[in-house]
Amino acid sequence: MTANYSRSIRRDATVLALLLATASAWADGLSSLESFMRSARTGRAEFTQVVTAPAREGETARVKKSEGTFEFQRPGRFRFVYSKPFAQTLVADGKTLWLYDVDLQQVTARDQAQALGSTPAALVASSADIKALQKDFELVSEPERDGLQWVLATPRTKDHQLQSVRVGLKGEQLAALDILDSFGQRSVLTFRNIDTNAGVGANAFVFNPPAGVSVVRQ
Repeated sequence: MTANYSRSIRRDATVLALLLATASAWADGLSSLESFMRSARTGRAEFTQVVTAPAREGETARVKKSEGTFEFQRPGRFRFVYSKPFAQTLVADGKTLWLYDVDLQQVTARDQAQALGSTPAALVASSADIKALQKDFELVSEPERDGLQWVLATPRTKDHQLQSVRVGLKGEQLAALDILDSFGQRSVLTFRNIDTNAGVGANAFVFNPPAGVSVVRQ
């Protein structure tokens, strides 16, 4: 009876240790995201984006890879410049979201507040802090993997095209975004050469449509 009791105590202690370790890992993800949003007011980085479309019946999944640079100034300003394989620029200036497609020679302008909302951009640059972010997303920490801490962000607005975003952090640095849309398409952005609180000037988020291109306002 004493032996059984001892085994039970050891088993319960092991289970408790595992639960505490898991809880600690979960807490780290949210804590890291909160620290990132609190401390990183500006930043710049290079990124690689891999988009995987759902495989159609009898076909393999379609994969597209692109590269570029990213700058942000919280809250509400960011610039994505895609350099490969096609040149595109996406700028949020605080009021308007601009998309410039170089090949099409076309600029699309949308109201920023309506265009962003529950989008991955809100996780990186649009929201002022984690409390503001939680108005648009339900945030849940996930176990560490691939050397990163993760937070699952699910939009509170269910009719949005975005299904979920997983934010990967290394310490207090943004390292990855794993985005799943409502059509099953997955987009993974990995960031490198991150310079947090870099001297990013306000001019970086000013966009003037180039002469001769068509401008479509939505």
